[in-house]
Amino acid sequence: QVQLVESGGGLVQAGGSLRLSCAASGRASSTYAMGWYRQAPGKEREFVAAISSSGVNTDYPNSLKGRFTISRDNAKNTVFLQMNSLKPEDTAIYYCVAGTAWYTLYYDTSYWGQGTQVTVSS
Repeated sequence: QVQLVESGGGLVQAGGSLRLSCAASGRASSTYAMGWYRQAPGKEREFVAAISSSGVNTDYPNSLKGRFTISRDNAKNTVFLQMNSLKPEDTAIYYCVAGTAWYTLYYDTSYWGQGTQVTVSS
C-alpha cells in the first residue's frame, strides 16, 4: 500500500503560480512512477503530469506543456507540481497518483491521494 497526501493548494489570481506537493509513504513508494490528475466541477478527471521513479522522464498533455512542471525528491519521497501562468480554467481539485510506469500513468494508476483544491480567480 502507498499513501499519498497532497498540500499546497489554495486561491491564486490569474497569471500567478502555485506549487503543489505530494508526500508518499508506504511500501516501496519511491519505486513508483508518480503524477497528477485534476478534476474541475462538472468535468471528467484529466491527466496533468507524470514522472518516472528516477525523476528522469516526464510526461504532460500538450495543453499543459510549458506551464506545468513536475519534479520529485526521492530522498523525501515527495513529488511536486509547479504551476505557472495559471488560468481560471485551471481551477480544479488536483490529485496525486502513483503507478507502475510513467508512460502509462495517463490511463493506468494504482493509488490516489485525497486531492487539494486549486482556485484561480480572474
